[in-house]
Amino acid sequence: MNYISHDDFGKLSIAQTQIPQPKEHEVLVKVSAFGINRADLLQKQGKYPAPQGDSDILGLEAAGTVVECGDTQLQGLINKRVFALTAGGAYAEYVCIDAEQLFEIPDAQSFESAASLAEVYLTAFDAALRVGGLQKGQTLLVHGGASGVGSAAIRLGKAIGASVITTQSNEEKCRYARQLGADLAINYTQDDFVTVMKAAGLEANVIIDPVAGEYVSKNVKVAAMDCHCINLAMLGGRKVELDMAQVLAKRFNLHGSTLRNRDQQYKRTLVKEFKKQFANALFTEKMSIPIFKTVEFSEIDLAHAILHENENLGKVVAKISL
Repeated sequence: MNYISHDDFGKLSIAQTQIPQPKEHEVLVKVSAFGINRADLLQKQGKYPAPQGDSDILGLEAAGTVVECGDTQLQGLINKRVFALTAGGAYAEYVCIDAEQLFEIPDAQSFESAASLAEVYLTAFDAALRVGGLQKGQTLLVHGGASGVGSAAIRLGKAIGASVITTQSNEEKCRYARQLGADLAINYTQDDFVTVMKAAGLEANVIIDPVAGEYVSKNVKVAAMDCHCINLAMLGGRKVELDMAQVLAKRFNLHGSTLRNRDQQYKRTLVKEFKKQFANALFTEKMSIPIFKTVEFSEIDLAHAILHENENLGKVVAKISL
C-alpha cells in the first residue's frame, strides 16, 4: 500500500509498505480520507512519538470502508462506511482500527466530512465534559476557537446550553467563532481577554487551553470558583508562573490532558459516552465542523503548511484518490 513517510528532518513523501493485518478486535479499513492534526506536525519533528505498540505512520483519524475483519464475529462490519480515531497509521491507503471505536457514516455524508470529526469531537468532549464537567448554564472559555478542537468545543458547549467565550488571533477568526455559536469572541492581538472578561463581569467554569505559558496565570484571573482548566498543548511555552494564593482562593483545578496515549479501554468508554449523548446530532448542521481545505494525498505538504501557519478556520482533510 501507499503511505505518507517522514524522515528525521520532517520531510514527507509517498512510500510503500505492507498492508497491515487486523488483530482479533480490529477491522481493516480502506481509507478514503483522513484528518490533519497539529499532533502530526509534532510527530514528524520527533516531538510527539507514537506510544509503544501504535503505528509509526502519521495520522490519528480516518474515514473509509471496512474490507477485512480480525475475527469472524465482526463480519457484519464488512463494507460499512466508517470513521474513527486510529492508533496512528491514518496517512495510508489502509489502516487497522479497534472495532469498538468505529462510528458509521450516514449514506448522505462524504468521507471527507466524516474524517474531520473523530479527533476534534472526542478531544473536546473529553476535555470540556468528562474532565471539566461543563454543565448547562455555565461558561466555557476556549482559547483558539477557530482550530478543529476549538470549533468542536464551541459546538458542544452550545449544544448543552453553556455560554461560550473564545479568544482568536484576528477578526476573521472571531467572525468564524461567532458563526459557530460563540457568545463572545475576543481578538487577543487587540484586547487582553482578562480585561475584557472582567469588564463584562464574566468568569469561566471550564477553560480549554492549548496555549499554556503566560495564559495559565491569566486563566486563574478569569476563573470562577472550582473552575477546571484543561491544557491540551503548550503553544505559548512550557514554563508557567502561578500565584498559588489565587489558585487556592478559587480552588482552581489545572489538568494536563492528551488523548493519544490513553489506553484502549479509556478510548472505548469515551466513544461510548460520546455516542450516547451526541450520536444522533453529530451530522446535523448545528454540529458540523467546517472544512477549511481538502487536499489530495500527494498534497500533504500543503496541508501541513496550513496548520503550521495557523491559517485554518476549522479542519484540513486529505483524500485518497490514487
